[in-house]
Amino acid sequence: MLAFRLPLTLATAFLTTTAPTASAPQQDLSFFLTSAGAGNGAALGGLEGADKHCATLAEAAGVRGKTWHAYLSQQALDGKSAVHARDRIGMGPWKNAKGVVVATSVDDLHSDNNKLSKENSLTEKGLPVNGRGDTPNTHDILTGSTLDGRVSVDPVDSTCKNWTSSGDGSALVGHHDRQGGGVNPTSWNFAHPSRGCSQENLKASGGAGLYYCFAV
Repeated sequence: MLAFRLPLTLATAFLTTTAPTASAPQQDLSFFLTSAGAGNGAALGGLEGADKHCATLAEAAGVRGKTWHAYLSQQALDGKSAVHARDRIGMGPWKNAKGVVVATSVDDLHSDNNKLSKENSLTEKGLPVNGRGDTPNTHDILTGSTLDGRVSVDPVDSTCKNWTSSGDGSALVGHHDRQGGGVNPTSWNFAHPSRGCSQENLKASGGAGLYYCFAV
């Protein structure tokens, strides 16, 4: 019996130490589309609140030790200086949760060469987000930015009062699936203005208060 039991014990120990475990978090993750918004329309708590939400989602997904900024611009209002989304997201390159490099630099991100698409603009969990043709359609992504990643020079509200309004105002949005209607329907960051800033208005035009997050 001893001659039989010893190999069995050793085999059990071997299986225990070599059995596959759950895959480690994608520590290379440096870009994602939020899996959920703040829940209060475009009232995100300003840029600071939006950044914090990015960090909270990333940490919940198991990604640690990174500084996250939301891809959102800010208008020069109420004593605040204008801020361009492109200036607050680092230098790149950026990878999604599957390890795909979606852009190598800020200029690449704002060129036709970027790899942003419904397939690649994944959440922090590595999941796709509903787009045109899905129910519900949530392809409107808050950016407050123009095609080149800068805040609009138009005095009309384009950031839902710098991400503090869930009522009056409007925000520029992009289409993460690169399709739909609007001024620039295939743009990931500047497709059209939203109908308003409330959760209901964002949903009505095909959104859910989602936005892009980048590790800086």
